[in-house]
Parts: sequence; C-alpha cells; structure tokens
Amino acid sequence: MINKIVASVAEALADVKDGSTILIGGFGTAGLPNALIDGLIEQGAKDLVVVNNNAGNGYTGLAALLQTGRVRKIICSFPRQTDSYVFDELYRAKKIELELVPQGNLAERIRAARAGVGAFFTPTGFGTQLAEGKETRNINGRDYVLEYPIYGDVALISAYKGDRWGNLVYRKTARNFGPIMATAAKMTIAQVHETVELGELDPEAVVTPGIFVKRVVAVGPQGSAPVNAA
Repeated sequence: MINKIVASVAEALADVKDGSTILIGGFGTAGLPNALIDGLIEQGAKDLVVVNNNAGNGYTGLAALLQTGRVRKIICSFPRQTDSYVFDELYRAKKIELELVPQGNLAERIRAARAGVGAFFTPTGFGTQLAEGKETRNINGRDYVLEYPIYGDVALISAYKGDRWGNLVYRKTARNFGPIMATAAKMTIAQVHETVELGELDPEAVVTPGIFVKRVVAVGPQGSAPVNAA
C-alpha cells in the first residue's frame, strides 16, 4: 500500500544531505513551509543552496535558517525588504552568496528543470548586470539572454490538503511556487494543513499529483507539527 504520510517533520527530513540545493516554496510569508524550515534547522544539514522568491522576513522561517550560517548561497528575486535584517547582515559581511534572478525568470528556470528543457532564451535581463557573462542572441530583431534550469535536490513546499498518495491541493495565493518546485526536485516534501482519505480530493482539483511528492506531513493550520514523533 502506498502511504507517503509520515508522523513527524524529523522523519520527513531525515535524509536531507549537506550540500543540497533546497527549493523552498512561498511568496514572502504566503505559502512558506515554516514547519519544514524549522525542522531543517533542527536536522542540521549545512552548506546549502536555497532557492526562494525572497531572502527571509524578520527572524523566523527562512531568515532563521539563514541565521544558522548553514546556507552558503541563495537564489532569489527579492533579497531586500524592510525586514530582511538577517540577509542584509550576512551579505554585507560576505557570509552568503547571492544570485539575483528576475521573478519570471526564476519561475521559468524552475519549470524548465521539470520540463527537461536544457536552456532557454528570454529578453528579461538583457542589457543589465544580470546578463553579464551570459550568452546573448538577437532573434527576429529582439535581444535575448540565455538562462539555464534550476534543479533541486529537495523541495520543501506547503499545501492545503494532501492524501496518502501525495496528491496535493493548495489554498489561494499560498500556492505560488509550490507546484513548479514540486516537479523540479529529486525529492519533494510537503507540509499540509490536513491529510484526507484517498478519494476525498476531487481529481479535477488536484494541482500537484502524488507522483511528484515523496513525503507528506500534517502540520495543522498554524503550520506547526511535532519535530519528532512521540
């Protein structure tokens, strides 16, 4: 019997390795898998490359992960905000590497990894510092820059509901990067507000099919779950 539901965050994250590229869903705080991020901090993996839309807010969630000093590089679109205190300090101290990617390019580079696209040309970023050192080409009178896929070793995402096969549905804007990240990683771990019985999810409403999901852990609506199973 296929059952991808695990009892604790610790069990879900047990085999995340040092040096992994971690795709983390979320747009600001919307859809951020806080329970899994806290679990990753507890788990102790280091020398990580993190891919997210932002570089953390305040001192919790992604910011707390950065503060551990175990992230060597972040790939994101919006590193600086009014409350990006942790990233700002690390970057100024040259303790973290930043790869800045326009938001549309970020989404497409992740999607390309899932689709098996080797590389693609985009006009976004051409003529700016973001295109320095990259191949460019004029196609039909328009200038483009070549971008490559972003592959993940692990994706940590947040969904609304999931079943034991790993099928997932999302709630409104909390969906954001979750679906594409789930398909671009070797191992996808989803925290969900609620697990449901197989067949309860309308097949037409499933956004992420279970074939892309390795583990599911229920964390409740507040995004908290036992780090270790009792």
